[in-house]
Amino acid sequence: MYGHGAFGSDSVRMPYARVGDWLRSSSHELMETRRQQAELFFRRIGITFAVYGDPDASERLIPFDIVPRIIAGSEWAKLEEGLVQRVNALNMFLADVYGPRECIKAGIIPEELVLRNPQYSLAQVGRRPAKDVWVHIAGIDLVRTGADAFYVLEDNARTPSGVSYMLENREVMLRLVPEVIADIGMHGGLRPVETYPETLLDTLKSVAPDSCTGEPCLALLTPGVHNSAYYEHSFLADKLGIELVEGSDLFVHADTLFMRTTEGPKRVDVLYRRLDDDFIDPLVFRPDSMLGVPGLVNATHAGNVTLANAIGTGVADDKAIYSYMPEIVRFFTGRDALLQNVPTFRCREPDALAQVLDKLSELVVKEVDGSGGYGMLVGPHATKAQLDSFAAKLRAHPEKFIAQPTLALSTCPTLTDAGLAPRHVDLRPFVLTGADGVKIVAGGLTRVALKQGSLVVNSSQGGGTKDTWVVDDAILDSFDPDAL
Repeated sequence: MYGHGAFGSDSVRMPYARVGDWLRSSSHELMETRRQQAELFFRRIGITFAVYGDPDASERLIPFDIVPRIIAGSEWAKLEEGLVQRVNALNMFLADVYGPRECIKAGIIPEELVLRNPQYSLAQVGRRPAKDVWVHIAGIDLVRTGADAFYVLEDNARTPSGVSYMLENREVMLRLVPEVIADIGMHGGLRPVETYPETLLDTLKSVAPDSCTGEPCLALLTPGVHNSAYYEHSFLADKLGIELVEGSDLFVHADTLFMRTTEGPKRVDVLYRRLDDDFIDPLVFRPDSMLGVPGLVNATHAGNVTLANAIGTGVADDKAIYSYMPEIVRFFTGRDALLQNVPTFRCREPDALAQVLDKLSELVVKEVDGSGGYGMLVGPHATKAQLDSFAAKLRAHPEKFIAQPTLALSTCPTLTDAGLAPRHVDLRPFVLTGADGVKIVAGGLTRVALKQGSLVVNSSQGGGTKDTWVVDDAILDSFDPDAL
C-alpha cells in the first residue's frame, strides 16, 4: 500500500482526494504492473517520437505516468476564460501586425521587434486569411504556482504538437483503471477529451475559403516519416478521416491546390499543415525545400485554400513578443489579461541584460525562437562552466534571449521506482479557433519532469506525460471512497 506517506490527509487537495484513496488501496507491485502495461500498449500501437541529434534514440517512447493530474471544474472554468481571451488577442495581434499595425503605432510593442523578427512573413503583409482566423490550433503552456495562480509559460501558435498524447493517455487510463474512471464518469463528473477530433474537424471545415462549394476537402500535410511528430500526424489524419499527404502528393494549378489520388486530381480546400513556414513553398521561402508545394502561397492569397495555421503566425509565439502579451491583451480586448505572464527580462534591453548577467545562476534563460527545451539554461542547476559559456552568448547576442525567475512550480504525485513522489508539471491545453469562435476540450496535455528536482518537462529532455482529468466539483464533494 502507498499509504499516508504519499497522500496524507492533511496534504491532499480536494481534487486529489478520490485518487488518493485509490492509490492507498494499490500496492507498489500492482502500480508497477500497470505502468508496464501502459508501456506495452504505447509500444504496440507505435507511439514514438524522434530525438534529433541522438543517433541511439531515433525512436523513443514518451514515459507515461499512470497517476492522473486532476483539475477541479471551477478551476478549469477560470482557465478556459483566460485561454479564450488570450487566443482571441493573439489572432487580433496577428491581423494587426500584418495589416494596419495599430499596436506598433500606439507604442505597445517596439516596431523592430516585430518587423525584424525571423518569423515575421513579408508574404503575409496586407493579407487576410479565410474568416480572419490566423491561429486555428494553439497550444498554450501553463504552469501553476499556487492554489489559484496559473501563469502562461509560452504560446505555441505555429504547429503545436502533443494532442495525440492527450487522447492516447485517456485511452490507456480507460484500459488500466476502468473502475476509477467509471465511478466518476457514471455521475457525469469526468469531462471527455475524445471529442477533440470532431471539434477540430468542425473548426477546420468552418474556415474553408469562400471559393469552396459543397463539402470542404481537407488534408494534413506532414514533412514525412522522419519527422519527430510523424506518429501524431498519421494519428490525427486517421481520427479526422482525412488524407495524410506529403508535399509530393500535392500540386498547384491555376492558383488552386490539388492532391493526387488514384481517381485523378482532387481539390484541397483546407490544409492542416504540420510543416514550418520555411519549407512550405520553395517559390517564396527556402528554394531548396523538397517538403512543401510550389505555388501554395499564391493559392492561399487567391483565396482558394486555407492553411491552418496561417503563414506568419510564428511571430506570435516568439518569446520576446511573449513578454509584451499583457499589454497586447489589454490593447486588443480592453481588459487586463486573465492569465498572467511569468515575469520576463528582455535581454535586448541593456538594463535587463545587466540584471540577468548579475543573477544568471538564479534564472532560466531561453532563446526567443527556441522550442523543445533546447538552447536554454536553468541557472540553479548549471555548472560554473555552463554559466560562463551562456554569459558569453548573452553578451554577444542579447537580442536572442529572454530570462525568467525559477518559479516555485506545483508538483503532482508521480510513480517512480521508489514509489510515489512529487514531480514538477506543466499543462498544454489545445485551443481551437474557427469561424464560429473559440472552443476548448476540457483538459490538455500534462507534461511531467521525471527527474527529481528538474523543472524541464519537454519529452526531448527526458520528460513524460500524464492524463489530465477535469472533474466537476459536485462529484468531488460527493465522492465515497468506500464505493470503489
